[in-house]
Amino acid sequence: MPPAGADGGSSLTRPAYVRPRRPRAIIVDCTTMSTFNRLLGFLRPYRRGVAVSAALACAAMVMTVLVPYLTGLAVNAIKHGATHGRLGELAKRSHDRHTLLVLALVIAGAVLLRWVLTYMRRMVAGRISLGIEYDLREMIYGHLQRLELGFFDRQQTGQLMSRATVDLQAVRFFLGYGLVFILQAGLTILLAGVAMLTINPVLALIAMAPVPFVIVLSQRYGRTARPAIQEVQQRIAELTADAEENISGVRVVKSFAREPHQLDRFRHSVARVFDQSMVATRLEATFNPVIGFLPQLGLAAVLLIGGERVIHHHLDLGQFAQFYLYLNMLIGPMRSLGVTLGLAQRATASGARIFQVLDRDPRIVESPEAAPLPPGNGHVQLRGVTLRYDESDDFGATYAAPRDGSGLEPHEAEESRGGAAAGNGSAANGSADGQARAAVRAARAALSDIDLDIPAGTTVALVGGTGSGKTSLVSLISRLYDTSEGQVLLDGADVRDLQLRPLRGAVAVVSDDPFLFSATVAENIAYGRPDASREEIEAAARKAQAHAFVSELPQGYETRVGERGLSLSGGQRQRIAIARALLADPRVLILDDATSSVDASTEQQIKLALDAAMEGRTTFVIAHRLSTISLADEIVVLDRGRVIAHGDHEHLLEASELYREIVEKGLPDQVFLTRKPLEPQGSGL
Repeated sequence: MPPAGADGGSSLTRPAYVRPRRPRAIIVDCTTMSTFNRLLGFLRPYRRGVAVSAALACAAMVMTVLVPYLTGLAVNAIKHGATHGRLGELAKRSHDRHTLLVLALVIAGAVLLRWVLTYMRRMVAGRISLGIEYDLREMIYGHLQRLELGFFDRQQTGQLMSRATVDLQAVRFFLGYGLVFILQAGLTILLAGVAMLTINPVLALIAMAPVPFVIVLSQRYGRTARPAIQEVQQRIAELTADAEENISGVRVVKSFAREPHQLDRFRHSVARVFDQSMVATRLEATFNPVIGFLPQLGLAAVLLIGGERVIHHHLDLGQFAQFYLYLNMLIGPMRSLGVTLGLAQRATASGARIFQVLDRDPRIVESPEAAPLPPGNGHVQLRGVTLRYDESDDFGATYAAPRDGSGLEPHEAEESRGGAAAGNGSAANGSADGQARAAVRAARAALSDIDLDIPAGTTVALVGGTGSGKTSLVSLISRLYDTSEGQVLLDGADVRDLQLRPLRGAVAVVSDDPFLFSATVAENIAYGRPDASREEIEAAARKAQAHAFVSELPQGYETRVGERGLSLSGGQRQRIAIARALLADPRVLILDDATSSVDASTEQQIKLALDAAMEGRTTFVIAHRLSTISLADEIVVLDRGRVIAHGDHEHLLEASELYREIVEKGLPDQVFLTRKPLEPQGSGL
């Protein structure tokens, strides 16, 4: 998601006609041919299928070329039969009839064989096409999974979805069918041209005179259409992003009755796609008819000159029929050359957009020498930690190397980034102005010179204003981001030297806006431990005070919660997310204002559960409410990415002006800071 500080929410009130221009995507630093060659690489696992498909296409074309030849012989048989009939030569006429019958049967057999070969070729090509689609989908999704969280902070979900759907389909269709069609068309032109030269070289040269002009026009069409088609693909991606954003934010839209405004925005995106598609259509309408018209000139010349030769007996009628049919075979592929080039251009443009994703290297990778997670109970240390978000990357956020001592400014995006880091699973949908401003902003420090030593089993509350660095700090523990300077250690080991999977398995996060998958309640709770038994799932739900309401659902733990869990209330989603974290049994538990979506009564029940859950493990509580701070053994106060104070409540009231201000503003709630712990009442703890 985009930086919160750069967003400001302005895009929701901007009239559609002044909508800002989105940053243009960089297509790829390679030529069209190199992109095309890379696309051909996807055929490598299917070499045998491609060879079989090509062989079947060649065999089918041989049958196709054979038909005009046989037709010419049949025309001569008809002509001779008519002549012999007029002359009363009945035996010869009977022979001509028998020849005609044999030729008709052979033509029917050739047509039937061509149909069988074409059917087999299409089945093989279809299997190749679907196999390429399968491979591409798996490759793109797998690569997206390997990219670091910062990449998704800067991307729109619709843009990525467009590459994985619309662009992928264009590549798949061309590689599966388009290439074979080009091969078949090329073979048709070659065989038909050879046959025409064999029948009458002079007439063949006349017929093929327009071919050089067709080639020149086709090349010019390709050069002109390529950028237009690329822009169409980009605008379709923007349209997809708008549609995804509007659907995801439908609750906000309806809450503010902004349906007309959103419809205007969507119409604007649709109009942009329409306008650019019309540019591509005008190019196609300009070049394709001309490309299809030029071969017709050769056909007209053949009818005129060839007809005169037949009349003057310089050319046999059967040969003329053969020549005419071969010429029509030649015209077909030439006429569809524009369509074929369009498929190739669209596939190349789509391939460039797909490679833009695949060529984006992950910035957070596991070292080949990465060590397993050391034994321990969650001792966390931050030594001289500085974190800068570098917004200069054209395709995803990067993390800046240490820079010379410039003024360090807080990163306004910290809370927004942290929301993603906290595991809410929501993809980025941010505003265009936020992206535009971020593109020219230098690396800003979200954290600066952080030194903390949190013993195992300690509960720490992180307190500070929005954008002070709280979520950025806890995101470093599981290495969702890498530090620009300094070290983060878990149980004595630098997290950059540890294997990622066990490291992240040792840290569980409950965010203030929990994300649930469109699955059953049990599957959501067991997301971090798919092998958990039903008893363990229910025990975690009881600890999170979720068992009671889950049992009342129509299918209990087998109830599907719908997309993002929106069929449940905010408090119910929160408790399921807490159960999910508890079942993972992490060394480090991160509660990002985890009780913000529940009422006071439920909050007390959850706090009782969390007291038991936090026992024996390190817990970071990102607190905006004083009732949440009461869970902590130690309080850390952050401001502008720096630790300005830490200690217990009484110490900070005297030592930290900012903390006193926070307490005073939260005065109605501060009773929880001194309240005696409540005793569990039938909670099963």
